[in-house]
Amino acid sequence: MNNKLKFLVLLLAGLASGAGAFAASNPQVLADPVLRSLQLEMERSKAHLRLDNMALPYFIDYRVEDIDSWDADAALGGVRNESRSRVRILLVQVRLGDYKQDNSSARGEGSIEVVPLDNDDRAFRFQVWSATDKAYKQAIEGLTDKQARLKQLTIDHPVDDFAHADAVETLQPVAELRTEREPWLKMLRDASSLYLRDPKIYFLNAALNFKVINRYYLNSEGTVVRTGSELYRITVGGNTQADDGMRLERSAGFTATSVKDLPTAAQLQTETATLIESLMQLRVAPLADEDYHGPVLFSADSSTTLFSVLIGDNVLGHKPELGQNARVRGQFASSFRTRVLPDFLTVVDDPTLVAIQGVGMLGHYDVDDEGVRAERVPVVENGVLVRYLMGREPIRDFPVSNGHGRANLPLGWPAPALGNLVVTSSTGATPAELKKRLIDMCKERGLDYGYYAATMGGARAPRLLYRIWVKDGREELVRGGLFGDLDQRSMRSNIVAAGNDAYVNSDVHPIPHSVAAPSVLFDDLEVKRQTSNKDKLPEYPAPLPLKK
Repeated sequence: MNNKLKFLVLLLAGLASGAGAFAASNPQVLADPVLRSLQLEMERSKAHLRLDNMALPYFIDYRVEDIDSWDADAALGGVRNESRSRVRILLVQVRLGDYKQDNSSARGEGSIEVVPLDNDDRAFRFQVWSATDKAYKQAIEGLTDKQARLKQLTIDHPVDDFAHADAVETLQPVAELRTEREPWLKMLRDASSLYLRDPKIYFLNAALNFKVINRYYLNSEGTVVRTGSELYRITVGGNTQADDGMRLERSAGFTATSVKDLPTAAQLQTETATLIESLMQLRVAPLADEDYHGPVLFSADSSTTLFSVLIGDNVLGHKPELGQNARVRGQFASSFRTRVLPDFLTVVDDPTLVAIQGVGMLGHYDVDDEGVRAERVPVVENGVLVRYLMGREPIRDFPVSNGHGRANLPLGWPAPALGNLVVTSSTGATPAELKKRLIDMCKERGLDYGYYAATMGGARAPRLLYRIWVKDGREELVRGGLFGDLDQRSMRSNIVAAGNDAYVNSDVHPIPHSVAAPSVLFDDLEVKRQTSNKDKLPEYPAPLPLKK
């Protein structure tokens, strides 16, 4: 240990007390210029941050997001834009009062600064000091305002504003963004040039977003966390028009936490060619009927969308707005300990999962953005809602975090969020058995066909929808269909069977997460025709490529 490091150890050991003492004297913390500066300012803030006759902060936290990203986009065979950027964002939160009642709103408050990248200790610490001062003054105003509002409200079920959490110390290696530009740009050019296969493909693009995030978190309870993560995403998308003017769009995405898990150039070409083929088939496909009520089978791919939007979004333990007496916000505010799915379905959120059947899970993390270790949380057991996913803001019956407080980059404050949502069935059938059951159900009701949703573009909009004909099991692609009554009620009451298969769908919005789910069969859903506007077709043909 050099003399400078020895001096810093002695200085911080003298400043530190209680839970923060070990972190303050940890050579790994002191060797990291970001953590060292944050630790020094944390100890100064704990010792000196107070205005005359005002409350001392009972909690302070500092979070730095160091984001290094590369974006590129090619359309119709040519690169349209490319950019490389790096930024460090500092987020400071100060809480006044105590864990029972403080200045926080339902979403938390604090100050945000862009801080230096070059590890200039003086400049960095100056901005941390300035941001802390702003957050403290904001907290004073917030506490005064909140106390005044509470005097005008009647709270039937009071809960604490903030939850205690054990101090955590974990220091992962710093991640770096290392990649060769030209091979990836060539992949984008080559994929987007496949529009030449079909003169009625009006647009085709391929894009990438490669991102490395180093996160530094430190709080006044003694928690010190440094995590480094990588996120790689490639997308392709295109559009065409049917003869009646209906605009048709398709897209595909590939997301991974390691560059080696992205598709090769040949695989991207194959996926893009498949996407183009689906657009060609949609263009000549018949319209969905104006009105259908009957069985609908969802592939494992399409069911991940249903469970993400209709279940996942509603098991988040978002604290209600001040004065509202509901347990949580969302559709499941009054559903605790009641049935929300059929009794053969169970849902777990497990951020500790790295992969399922060899497929990487995007929602894997060890410690959440509030410094709480990730936990496997059973959410729905045998159809019954038994828990919510929690950050450190308690709700009724759930006084502590279960490691699901996550922040939306780069300017978001931590809030309950999905990690890896996994749906399983206790009575799984094969996809072939589900298809046969769909056909049998249609026969019993005198229907000529049922519907099969292969992939979704939202909770109600299928991207690829097929009629399954009863007489021969033939699958016929249709366009323009929309589910009219697909909601939480139909998820609870209309799912009659589930598959033994599983599909992993990963998304980066609003926060990186994964959903794994099986195929599901609905007893009765409404399928109706979209009332979308139809655009005029092009007035003259697209240009032909020049001969080489």
